[in-house]
Amino acid sequence: MKIFNWINIRLLLIFVLVLFLYSFAQHRNGNRKLKKSIVVFVGENTLFIKPESVNKLLIENKKDASSIRKVELDLNKIEKNLDTQDMIEKSDVFVSIDGVLKALVKQKTPIARVYDGDNSFYIDYEGNKMPLSDNFTARVPLVSGTINKKNNEDLAALFRTIYDDGFLKKNIIAIQIMPNGSLKMFNRNYDYFIDFGRTMNVDKKFRNYKAFFQKAVLDSSLYKYNKIDLRFTEQVVCTK
Repeated sequence: MKIFNWINIRLLLIFVLVLFLYSFAQHRNGNRKLKKSIVVFVGENTLFIKPESVNKLLIENKKDASSIRKVELDLNKIEKNLDTQDMIEKSDVFVSIDGVLKALVKQKTPIARVYDGDNSFYIDYEGNKMPLSDNFTARVPLVSGTINKKNNEDLAALFRTIYDDGFLKKNIIAIQIMPNGSLKMFNRNYDYFIDFGRTMNVDKKFRNYKAFFQKAVLDSSLYKYNKIDLRFTEQVVCTK
């Protein structure tokens, strides 16, 4: 039996031809220049970073995307570069079939603003530092006092609880961290402050506070109080 016959030779030639055409197409496609670049922000509409700033990183500070050949692109490198930016949580970079370089960008979510003189910053949803933005100011609780490695995790969990709750997010506007680790909270519309105690039984304390508030707001007694004490999880103690 012959190893080489016309059928095998013909199949081999077809395979070589297909491989050549594929390589030629890939080479030609890789040398094509991009049409343009687009930055799309996903999630909240608030922009803490300007699209132009992201676009400069996307095209690696070149004049515009039309000067970039596809073969020059390192999409993984571009993504990693974007993800290291202080305002960006995650990005997804790709080239569409029609030659458009696109970046889907998810920004970090600020949940508290720490006041520390000239070194003020946000705490994001993951509990990490996030710089203030010249583009937009988030309406989140203003926090004063010391945040360190020891209390950062517990405080971040408390900030997330406030951020995720519609009532608390609107009601709590400031939090003071006392030297002994207890918390004082201040609300938007009334003169009292909340003695929250330490970051223990957080969910229970907030449930007590919301239940108390809903009852007290009906009889307008909230204006009478100077302090709302939530340290005791079985009751809410009010001081006039």
